[in-house]
Amino acid sequence: MRTGNSGRDILLIHGVTYSSHEFDVDYADYSLVKYLARHGYGVWCLDIAGFGESDSVQDGFLPDSDYASEDIHAAAEFIMKQNGGKPIDLLGWSWGTVTSSRFAAKYPQLVHRLVLYAPIVAGLGDAQVNESFHHNTWEHAADDFQKTPSGKIDFTIVEKTVADAFLANAWRYDKETSPNGGRRDLMVAAEKRLIPTKDIKMPVLVIAGSKDPYVSPDLCQEAYEGLGDRKNSQIVVIDGASHVMMLEKPYYKLFQKAVKKFLEVDDE
Repeated sequence: MRTGNSGRDILLIHGVTYSSHEFDVDYADYSLVKYLARHGYGVWCLDIAGFGESDSVQDGFLPDSDYASEDIHAAAEFIMKQNGGKPIDLLGWSWGTVTSSRFAAKYPQLVHRLVLYAPIVAGLGDAQVNESFHHNTWEHAADDFQKTPSGKIDFTIVEKTVADAFLANAWRYDKETSPNGGRRDLMVAAEKRLIPTKDIKMPVLVIAGSKDPYVSPDLCQEAYEGLGDRKNSQIVVIDGASHVMMLEKPYYKLFQKAVKKFLEVDDE
C-alpha cells in the first residue's frame, strides 16, 4: 500500500495467472501504483488466495471468480475500516474485471467508481481445464506483449527493461504455479457473458486496447451499453494498444491519464 492525501482509496485487482506486482513495475514512470499515489490516492493491491504473496491453496480450482470476489469484499471492508467507512474506487484487469465486477454488483454500497481494464466480457472459448494449477513459464508470462512477425517481443512497443522487470517479478512472486479456478471460469463458450453489467450501479470506466486478443471494441461497447449507470460511465478504446497497455511505451501514459480523469470526475 502507498498512501496519498486525496482522501480516496483505490484497490487494484490482478488477472488470472500473475499477481498484483503487475501494477507496480518499478521502472521510470510506468508503475500504476506510484502514478496514482503521486496524485493523492491511497493505493492498495490484493493477491487473491493462492496467488503471489497470499497463502497457498491445496485446490487450485478453489479460488474461482466468485471466491475471488469475496476476497475482494474482505479487502474492501478492511480498507474502509482504515478510512472511516468511505466507499473505495476499484480497478480490475483482465480476469480481475470479472471478479471485481461481481463484487461491485453484489456490494454496491462499498464501491464509489469501478474501472474495468481489458474486460473479459465473454467466454474465451469452450475448453477443458483439467489441471487445478497452471504451470507458469517465462514464455507464458511474455505472451501478453505484442510480438514481431518472428514471434519475439516487439521492443518498439514495450521497452526491454520494462518487459524484463515484469517477467522477473512474475518468476519472483508467482513462481512455478498459479491457481486455475479463474482460468476454468474463462474458458467457456464465447456466447456466455461473464460480467454482470446490468447489476453494476456505480459509474464504470470500460477501457481496452484495439489490439487486445481477449476483448474486441465491439464487446467493450456491449459491456458499456449494458451498464446500470451509463450516464456517468465512460468507454475508452486506445488504438494500437493491447492487453498489457499499461506497460506499452506508446500507450501507458494515455491509459494512466484516462483512469485518473475518470476517477476525478465529480459525481452528479
